[in-house]
Amino acid sequence: MKKITATVLLTLLALVLAACGDDSNAEGTTKVTLGISGSDTTIWDYIAEKAEKEGIDLEIQTFSDYVAPNLALAEGELDLNAFQTISYFDEFVAEHNIDIVPIGSTVIAPMGLYSDKYESIEELPEGSQIAVPNEATNMGRALLLLDEAGVITLSEDAGLTGTAEDITENPKNIEIVPMVSGHTPRAMPDVAASIINNGVAVDAGLNPTEDPIARESDTAKPYINLIAANAEDADNEAYLKIVELYQQEDTTEFIIEHTKGAQIPTNVTVEELVDYQ
Repeated sequence: MKKITATVLLTLLALVLAACGDDSNAEGTTKVTLGISGSDTTIWDYIAEKAEKEGIDLEIQTFSDYVAPNLALAEGELDLNAFQTISYFDEFVAEHNIDIVPIGSTVIAPMGLYSDKYESIEELPEGSQIAVPNEATNMGRALLLLDEAGVITLSEDAGLTGTAEDITENPKNIEIVPMVSGHTPRAMPDVAASIINNGVAVDAGLNPTEDPIARESDTAKPYINLIAANAEDADNEAYLKIVELYQQEDTTEFIIEHTKGAQIPTNVTVEELVDYQ
């Protein structure tokens, strides 16, 4: 009797362990965990509803910075993430030596220059302080925005990761104040203006279409956002299905409506995505 009981217990234990090691449940649903930066999950909730019809249980995890989602992906805590531009992605992967890859494009979300004191670039006074994100590619992107707006001039070799040292002309003696991306909206009361990433601006209650006094071009290829996976999972059917669902026409229409045009869906191939330099 004891032998029979032990055999039954071992069989049950084996079944439990087998179930724990499988990402699919008994009904054949595949669970996929995706990380994003910011608290607005509306677009991904829409994708999750579509994914459910395809047998995919898409779980969204939110992060408050631009570092943790990549580290969590590399460490296997996430299956996918979707929050960053291709230029930031390349810089991060090189710096942290992690093996993650882009598997699809999503949107361009133009960065903006915001002020609660001035209504135009021309009104910025001599010696103004402008807050910018301090991550390498985000700072470079912010400085390119100021260059495009005519506030400063950057050296020709500044590239995508320029710093204040690359400023060659600064007629108003603007002071660049670097800080963590998530802090740039909070800095607005203390500076003349603040350059804020699109998603961060939305979380802060700003309208990225109407509120900026200057806004970067919406066709800049280095700033196309992406969906990333671990390199070994680049061909995973469920993950590629998520990309497909994101790039469908109804999703495009939903994104434009939800963001009021602040995010521009950009459906390009992975080959086009990585060939931006």
